[in-house]
Amino acid sequence: MKRAYNFYAGPAALPLEVLQEAQAELLDFGGTGMSVMELSHRSKDYDAVHEGAGQRLRQLLNIPADYEVLFLQGGASLQFAMVPLNLLGEGETANYILTGSWSEKALAEAVKVGQTKVGASTKEEKFRRIPSQGELEITGDEAYVHITSNNTIYGTQWQEFPDTKGVPLVADMSSDILSKPFDVSRFGLIYAGAQKNLGPSGVTVVIIRRDLLGRSREELPTMLNYNTHAKARSLYNTPPTFGIYLLGKVLSWVERKGGVAAIARQNELKARILYDAIDQSGGFYRGHAEKESRSLMNVTFNLPTEELEKEFLAEAAAAGFVGLGGHRSIGGCRASIYNAVPVEACEALRDFMLAFKAKH
Repeated sequence: MKRAYNFYAGPAALPLEVLQEAQAELLDFGGTGMSVMELSHRSKDYDAVHEGAGQRLRQLLNIPADYEVLFLQGGASLQFAMVPLNLLGEGETANYILTGSWSEKALAEAVKVGQTKVGASTKEEKFRRIPSQGELEITGDEAYVHITSNNTIYGTQWQEFPDTKGVPLVADMSSDILSKPFDVSRFGLIYAGAQKNLGPSGVTVVIIRRDLLGRSREELPTMLNYNTHAKARSLYNTPPTFGIYLLGKVLSWVERKGGVAAIARQNELKARILYDAIDQSGGFYRGHAEKESRSLMNVTFNLPTEELEKEFLAEAAAAGFVGLGGHRSIGGCRASIYNAVPVEACEALRDFMLAFKAKH
């Protein structure tokens, strides 16, 4: 079997070791005579999986004791609504920093719930960069400040998180959580769809400071209230058990690799391999993001013409590279190099890029 060079933006590559472990246990998990997908979510066997995944995430991210870790469903898209429903009170204002399409979608949901404002936006610059601290309009009396830590479509990433003047910072970290160390205590709430760095699609991780749970109104629908899931240990209803099982496997893999700091060093190497190929191409490859805002997760670039881009993508696909097409909203090319994408894949793509440039 030949594995593809998988550069899809999500669902994305999973570690080969994890897939092999899951394959070996698929029919008989832990001597139960059943697949983990067949276990009751109330059983002791599954409970060990559930609790283990939560504890591993706490350890890897150094999550303080006064935070809850929730395993939910509905992706980041549901969190776009749950965040304001739970944190935005009557007469309060939520502050959204716009750095791409996903932050715009988060704002669109918040507008339906309550009062909002835009604290900064780089839309007029085609979201090529992250705004500086000096550009942010944060008054200090907002309900929360929302950011998207990494922008998959445009290939930009926050290098330093903003000072929010004591206002709870909320972050959509769907595409870069677990990719590098960061201080969880700077955030009031973090949410992330699993399908980039944490596991398969279907699981959404929410990390919320416990004092913020007091903001949720009792009249909220039960399933949209963070307290429901915090009190029930994310077991109020049937959770995505297989997804959480695989998430736990991915976290164990990160541990074996040396933790988040070791993963970050590898991610920096992978990104440098591709960005060097772009920067040293004499303008044949042009990065979308400004250098100081470049993402370590999504490398976005264009070629001189759309015709060449089509040819590049066609030849790349024939050579075993998948997922290199840019997002349909902006076109171009994109290599998503999440944690599970090996260095060898990036080296192979660099060699292909150099050969394609030499030919043209």
